[in-house]
Amino acid sequence: MSISEIIYTLLIRPLRVFFELVFITANKVIGNPGLSIIALSLAINFLVLPLYKRADAVQEEERDIEAKLHDGIAHIKKTFKGDERMMMLQTYYRQNDYRPTDVFKGSISLFLEIPFFIAAYQFLSNLWILQGVSFGIISDLGAPDQLIKIGALGINLLPILMTGINLISCAIFTKGYPLKTKVQLYSMAVFFFIFLYDSPSGLVFYWTLNNLFSLIKTIFYKLKNPKKVLSILFAVIGAVTAVYGAAFYSSDNMKHKALIVVLGLGCMVPLFVMLLKKKKAELVKANKDQPNAKLFWAGALYMVVLVGLVIPSNVIKSSPQEFVDLNYYVNPLWYIVSSFCLAAGAFVIWMGVFYWLAGKEFRPFFDKLIVVVSAVATVDYMFFGNNLGTLTADLEYEEGFEFLLSEKMINFGVVLAVIAVFILLVKMLPKLTASVVSIAALALAIMSGSNMVKIQESVAQLADDVAYAKADVPSFSLSKNGKNVIVIMLDRAMNAYIPYIMNEKPELKEVYSGFTYYPNTISFGPCTNFGSAPIFGGYEYTPEEMNKRDSELLVDKQNEALKVLPVLFDENDYDVTVIEPPYAGYQWTPDLSIYDEYPDIKAYHAAGKFIPAEQKEDSIESRKEDFFCYSLMKATPLFAQNSLYNCANYNNYENPSVPGKQERHKHEAKGLSAKCMDHYTVLENLSNITNITDDGNTFMMMSNDTTHEPMIMQEPEFVPSAYVDNYEYDEEHADRFLVDGVQLNVPKPWHLAHYETNMAALLRLGEWFQYLKDEGVYDNTRIIITADHARALGQLDNLILDDGSNWLLDAQFYYPLLLVKDFGAEGELSTCEDFMTNADTPTMAVSEIIDNPVNPFTGKEINNDEKFAHDQYVIASHQYDTEVNNGTQFLPDMWLAVHDDMRKKENWKIVQDSSTMPY
Repeated sequence: MSISEIIYTLLIRPLRVFFELVFITANKVIGNPGLSIIALSLAINFLVLPLYKRADAVQEEERDIEAKLHDGIAHIKKTFKGDERMMMLQTYYRQNDYRPTDVFKGSISLFLEIPFFIAAYQFLSNLWILQGVSFGIISDLGAPDQLIKIGALGINLLPILMTGINLISCAIFTKGYPLKTKVQLYSMAVFFFIFLYDSPSGLVFYWTLNNLFSLIKTIFYKLKNPKKVLSILFAVIGAVTAVYGAAFYSSDNMKHKALIVVLGLGCMVPLFVMLLKKKKAELVKANKDQPNAKLFWAGALYMVVLVGLVIPSNVIKSSPQEFVDLNYYVNPLWYIVSSFCLAAGAFVIWMGVFYWLAGKEFRPFFDKLIVVVSAVATVDYMFFGNNLGTLTADLEYEEGFEFLLSEKMINFGVVLAVIAVFILLVKMLPKLTASVVSIAALALAIMSGSNMVKIQESVAQLADDVAYAKADVPSFSLSKNGKNVIVIMLDRAMNAYIPYIMNEKPELKEVYSGFTYYPNTISFGPCTNFGSAPIFGGYEYTPEEMNKRDSELLVDKQNEALKVLPVLFDENDYDVTVIEPPYAGYQWTPDLSIYDEYPDIKAYHAAGKFIPAEQKEDSIESRKEDFFCYSLMKATPLFAQNSLYNCANYNNYENPSVPGKQERHKHEAKGLSAKCMDHYTVLENLSNITNITDDGNTFMMMSNDTTHEPMIMQEPEFVPSAYVDNYEYDEEHADRFLVDGVQLNVPKPWHLAHYETNMAALLRLGEWFQYLKDEGVYDNTRIIITADHARALGQLDNLILDDGSNWLLDAQFYYPLLLVKDFGAEGELSTCEDFMTNADTPTMAVSEIIDNPVNPFTGKEINNDEKFAHDQYVIASHQYDTEVNNGTQFLPDMWLAVHDDMRKKENWKIVQDSSTMPY
């Protein structure tokens, strides 16, 4: 981040986040962007009304002092010269408690207006939801209004109206003021006219509303009989409200009812001003508390540390490398810096501005407020909402979340108790409370610093990978006349889906000609660190066998497994390419340096290579803001968290066509998952990175995470789309999840997203296979497509295994995809019921093309004899974090044994619980 970006994040971004929150919340209720702009204007003006009122009072005080000192200053300047004049002026200022810098108080309203204007401009000028949307006589809120047409010339009316209102307000406000003040305000009006003339009408409409509000406020402050104006205003707005309510109130259209509410709130604006003014004196008299600045700043700093440092650093520390994009490298510490700056801007700068302008009579309220907010935020973060499932690097909970009413009620009761206790503490022990809050902030800051050190240590390991990523786009060769062997690991690909996919897309049976589907296949664990090593190394690298080698680190055994096939094929004169070897170096981003000692093995990163840099930049900028919003969400009471979460959009209005996050529903979706697109585009571009040669033998080994990052696709093509609408297709294919009397349960969008992403991956691979057929390299290519594990989604009743006690297991977790095509294989996709594991992959890969294949590292023969020697042992651990589960053996957990048909519950049993396997 540059200095200018830090300043922007401190001053402007907090306001922009608030603008987004208000606008999106209003649009959810009203469903009309134009009316949402009105709601935004009302909300912002309500918020800043006390602020501007106080600012105007400060300016008035400054002008009075200037008038009072004017004659004395004029006399000194006329009588004295040089240093003597300077000394006399300084003495005169000191005698009157005046500092030269107080002159800036006369421009305080301007200083306040500028950041609010910049925030509004940044938010509304490029807001995609306004594009092409009409509102009243405005045909497009995303473009200049062009309301007046003179031949071919279009004139924008809104900027003229905006400026006219602004000038009227200036004329009333500056009555009796010095020329300097008038010039300043009139100049600003002209500036806004010129600057905003060609701006989108949505932005100009918002600023016109602000000017109208300012005019109303000025009239109330300046006219001798504001009650009359108030009556007229109430009459006009009340009439509009009554007419609209009479016409639409009985309607079921919530937009119309919401409009009545908005207009009703508008009617309350003058009343709110009057009541505030009337009650102020009573409040001051009744409030005997004295302001405690130390208490306020201690609470503000605590919130900055909690929201800006603690929460984001804890999230990133859990898996730092997940937050790194090698193709557009940004150290994840910058996400913490950005969140910290946003929090500092919100809680220190802007709350500090409110605190300073509030005056002594209102500051005790802010003292209590910030401490109570700090206490509530801490309790909500530490004790509630901690078991919401897997959080992705896009700050999205994989299955979403919803709190039970009982959970919300408990949380609400605790929050009320915390509020009561801390209000009492602030009143009785303000100094002690300030000290405790300060010490707590310091302790949290130290903890965050420790987190950041660990994050940097993890990210530093990626230095070589960043260099690899800057290399050329990955490519590999396939030979027309030699032998080609391809092993593809689709992370989390679901074997259970194949019958349903082929039922829905029967043409794929021909596309996958020569392939055999193995529906009776298991993996050796539910996570990549357990299930990937057997794919590439065979039965020597199952969790059971890796645990036996208890003098070697797991990371070394994982690296060894990833090198078995590439080194073996390299030693047999195959042209070898490796793409994204999973967990190489036990890093989320594979460490390609494990192949450095083999110069003929080409290793590549591919994920994200085919996403334009500008889209990457947009995604990263969005993530910076999302961390702050995520922290705020985690620090709020449960009843508000789901709304703030907003399907992982955190009330951002991102352009859906830019990869970021997807808002999923059962038959429709909006947005694109950045993680899914990083990997999907690799499959989409396989034909472009395939080099066809005439001679030689080739081996290509690739891992791809498309199926690991579920996303709703546009049917029937199953392609990514910024706006997915599958209502018609889903209705026409309502029976697609029933095959041979077996129902695939798809109750939620999360389940459907898994299915559709698996479908999309197989379709894209199918398109590549057609390319291989056209190029004449399909028949002489052996292809193995498998997965390290699947996902427990409870979709097939026959895979829910219950031994009659309290043990419940979804075997779908251990049901990985396995499709195999051998050299010269023909005919439609066939099915084989043999018992298989993903550790059969190396045996099938080398079969009949490498004589007496042995593991180049252990010297043992590569075969699948181990599968027939005893039951297969599966570890049921979910400890996927290789920064924790990285010793010489996997951490103790439940073990399962399975044999024969994995789809029958009687073939599964628990063999060891909460300890390593006995050897």
